[in-house]
Amino acid sequence: MRAARFHQYGGAEELVIEEAPDPHPGTGEIRVRVTAASVNPIDWKLRAGDLQQVLPVPLPAIPGRDVAGVVDEIGEGVTGVGTGDRVFGLTGVTGATAELVVLSAWALVPATWSDEQGAAAALASVTAMRGLAALGPLAGRTLLVEGASGGVGSAAVEIAVAHGARVIGTASERNHGFLSDLGAVPTTYGAGLAERVSALAPQGVDVVLDTASSGSLDDLVALVGDPQRVATVADHARGQRLGTHVVNAENDSSLLEAAAELGRQGRYTPRIEHTFPLVGIADAHAHAERGRTRGKIVVTL
Repeated sequence: MRAARFHQYGGAEELVIEEAPDPHPGTGEIRVRVTAASVNPIDWKLRAGDLQQVLPVPLPAIPGRDVAGVVDEIGEGVTGVGTGDRVFGLTGVTGATAELVVLSAWALVPATWSDEQGAAAALASVTAMRGLAALGPLAGRTLLVEGASGGVGSAAVEIAVAHGARVIGTASERNHGFLSDLGAVPTTYGAGLAERVSALAPQGVDVVLDTASSGSLDDLVALVGDPQRVATVADHARGQRLGTHVVNAENDSSLLEAAAELGRQGRYTPRIEHTFPLVGIADAHAHAERGRTRGKIVVTL
C-alpha cells in the first residue's frame, strides 16, 4: 500500500510517500480502504520528536490517528459492520495516513457527512465529548470554551449546544462569525477575558473547557473559582498542578456513534479549513504546525 511515512524525527520535509506493508486486523478490529484522514496537533508533534520522551513511536512511522473509508477486512469477533460499509474511526497514535488502516473504534458515517467530514470528526468529537462529560450535565448551563474555533473546540461548541448549553467561545476576531454560525457567543481570548465574559454572562459561567493550551488555565480557574469546574484536553501538566479535570481521547466506538447520531440529526457538522491530497502531506503538516487552524485539516487518498 501507499503511505506517508517519516524515517526520522524532524520537520515536515521528513514526510515521504512510499510503499509500506499492508496491515491486517486483529480480534475486535476492522481494516478500511481509506478515502480521507485528518491532521491533528499530535501528528506533527510526534513527527517533530516533541513527544519522544513520553510517547516514542517505532520508525519509520505513518502519521495520523483518524480516518474515513470503506471496510474491506473484518477481524475475529467483530459484529454489526460489514465489508463495503462506510465508516469513520480511530487507529492507534499513528498509522492513519495510508491507503489501508486498521481501526479499533469506529461508527458508520452519517449520510449527511462527506468522507472528509467523517475523517475530521473522529478524534475531535471523541476528545470534545470526553472533556464535556467531565463537566457534568450541560443543559441550562453556561459553558466557556477556550480555543473554540479549532478542531476540538468547534466540535465541543456544537455538541454542547446540542445538549442544551449556552456557549461562549474564545477565538481571534476573524473567527467570530464562524463561532456564531456554530451557535456560540464569540469573544476574544487573552487579557481582559474575565471582564468580557462578565459582560456576556452577568450571572457567571458555570463550567469551562480548555482546548487551546494557551497558558490561560490559571485565569480560567480564577474565572469560575473552582478547578473542578474546569476541564482541559490540552494543557495536561498545568491542569494536574491546578487540580482541574485532565482529559485524554479514548478509542471508544460509543462516543463515535454518539457523534454520528448528532450528525444524522443535523446538530453536528465537522468543519474543514483545508483539504490536501496525499502527495501534499508535508504541506498539510506545515499548515497545521503554524497554528490558528479553523476547524480541521484533511488529507484525501
